[in-house]
Amino acid sequence: MNIDDIIIAREKMKGIVHETPLDYSKTFSKLSQNEVYLKLENLQKTGSFKVRGSYNKLISLSKEDLNKGVVAASAGNHAQGVAYSSQMLGVPCTIVMPKGAPLSKILATKDYGAKVVLEGAVFDDALSFALELKEKMDATFIHPFDDEAVITGQGTVGLEILDQLPEVEAIICPIGGGGLIAGIAMAVKEKNPHISVYGVQTLACPSMRQSLLENRPVMVKSTPTMADGIAVKIPGHKTFELVQKYVDDIFCVDEMEIARTMLMILERNKLLVEGSGACSLASLLYKKVHLKEKKVVAVLSGGNVDMNFISRIIERGMVESGRYVNFTITLKDKPGELQRVLSSITNLDANIQSVNLNRIGKNIYPGYAQIDISVETKNHDHIEQLHKVLTENINHVEMCHF
Repeated sequence: MNIDDIIIAREKMKGIVHETPLDYSKTFSKLSQNEVYLKLENLQKTGSFKVRGSYNKLISLSKEDLNKGVVAASAGNHAQGVAYSSQMLGVPCTIVMPKGAPLSKILATKDYGAKVVLEGAVFDDALSFALELKEKMDATFIHPFDDEAVITGQGTVGLEILDQLPEVEAIICPIGGGGLIAGIAMAVKEKNPHISVYGVQTLACPSMRQSLLENRPVMVKSTPTMADGIAVKIPGHKTFELVQKYVDDIFCVDEMEIARTMLMILERNKLLVEGSGACSLASLLYKKVHLKEKKVVAVLSGGNVDMNFISRIIERGMVESGRYVNFTITLKDKPGELQRVLSSITNLDANIQSVNLNRIGKNIYPGYAQIDISVETKNHDHIEQLHKVLTENINHVEMCHF
């Protein structure tokens, strides 16, 4: 496996995968004090970079192996990549996914013609089951990251970046099992060793970072994360060696930093990016990667997000920016009191979203009522102004920002 293999893979993929855009962002450049370019793999076919590696792996197999079919394990994106590639080549395909995989990813995988089996709580459980299934079916297992052909396919992202921005100084990439960053780093460093390559993991599952500290692939305990695409508890052996050789450093971001970045990308750039894909930019915006006045590419690795989850991200973002608040108010239960509260709010140009009134409850005394009011506001100052007016006129007011 070398740079020539990646160049050949890129040629074979022409017409099968997109050469995704490299988009300059004035907003994120200003916020991070760098020249920031976004590599939009969220706009790739199947919604992520994974199709590159899976297609390159499948075309490396013999006709006999292809006829037997393939098996893969995935939290979602690799599943769609393998399913799409199999459909393109007419290959029978079975995908094992964790039971908690987003519904959108499960349905998309089925739409590409694959048989989907749900097994285990996390990716590593699904992986173990897929390996058992592969033996029973005498099929070829398509590893999501620890495979030379897969890594080579992912490396085509690096070649595209070099063509699109030859003067690039740093590339930031999400890391799960390490296939994407291993391929990119090898492609880039072999062409220009002066370009820095940084990896980003979630604090919920920092397996590659911990492995580098211990100088060997190790398994870490993981906690739930919205960056499910990179929640891999142990990195691959091949990817570990390449990361150790080519990657300059690895940083971690937390859940709130990921959520805020997802919302910022959606709001400022009109791009839908999943949690794992947003990690690279989050590390730059929250100063985990210490770069200044550099030409930086942040790889947005995927955009497959469950719509229900997106609504929660938006709601949370509105709360954090002071555009939404909930008041719990205790007042006398007599005519005109509710109207007085509502008028106090609307007179300050706040938009009431919902009102819920209770007369019975643990802290509600006879002759009083409690109302929960959700209000759309302008900013944090507007919320404080509302709180001040309400507390001056009402017996008891509690403010909850979510």
